[in-house]
Amino acid sequence: MIYGFSGSLDFVLIEQSLEGMSAVPPGFIVGMVFIIAAVAFKISAAPFHMWTPDVYQGAPTCVTAFFAIVPKVAALALLIRLLSGPFYGAHEQWEQVLYMLAIVSLVFGAFGGIAQTNIKRLMAYSSINHMGYMLIGLIVANEMGIGAVILYALIYLVSTAGVFVIILCMRTEGISVNNIEKLSGLSQTHPVLAYTMAILLFSMSGLPPLAGFFGKLFIFNAAVSHGYYALAVIGVVASVVAAFYYLRIIKIMFFDKPIDELDHDIGIERRIVLFVSVAFTIGFIFMPSAIITFAKAAAASLF
Repeated sequence: MIYGFSGSLDFVLIEQSLEGMSAVPPGFIVGMVFIIAAVAFKISAAPFHMWTPDVYQGAPTCVTAFFAIVPKVAALALLIRLLSGPFYGAHEQWEQVLYMLAIVSLVFGAFGGIAQTNIKRLMAYSSINHMGYMLIGLIVANEMGIGAVILYALIYLVSTAGVFVIILCMRTEGISVNNIEKLSGLSQTHPVLAYTMAILLFSMSGLPPLAGFFGKLFIFNAAVSHGYYALAVIGVVASVVAAFYYLRIIKIMFFDKPIDELDHDIGIERRIVLFVSVAFTIGFIFMPSAIITFAKAAAASLF
């Protein structure tokens, strides 16, 4: 349908075709919505998120970690490229679609994770929630908004990698366990893992002054500066709600008594990933300008 109403599949020619139209054809809008829905399925944006909790829980943890990072970042990059390029001229049309996707993702991701007892299912709802924030930046559709999305995606990638390494370390006598209660008393049996997990979860919840706080700050700043006040308010409320299930994990690790002690065998590769994740999360406080400049430059290259 995109080809039929624009006459091309080339990004530049599609963009030029839209610029030459007095109004965007309904058929083009339908084709564009289909493509956005397909990419939304890949990034687990609600209401196309149904597969995510079950796949996260059922797949081996290493595969789940791959699902949580690589395909989502790639699909997000594709969405950024589409919306800032060939579909940019139809901003008024796709803005409405992304607006609803962002709200539903924020709400489902925040409230859906509260009742979870499996940590991989909880991370599924966490990822849905984070996608909602990134969609807010996409709606702004300029260098400021896209730059905020790129920054947020980088922070999300690093934090998620660290958390999944800790989930990979959740083994008892060589058998993988994923129940959140298995983290009980982790601060007493594995203090390094417990404090690493706490730092990463605090960052993902947006607690200052960790990296995750700056990610959400730039998203909200982009939204407010362009008049998307309702989205910003919903995002703040969703962040508070989602903080509950992050803090619940921290409470279990530091205030509950140990149930089953996890294995102490942590490979050198996992230690390196954990070190990089924590160093980035904390180090962002001291050198934010370099990373922010990189995100802004990447966004500027799209326009």
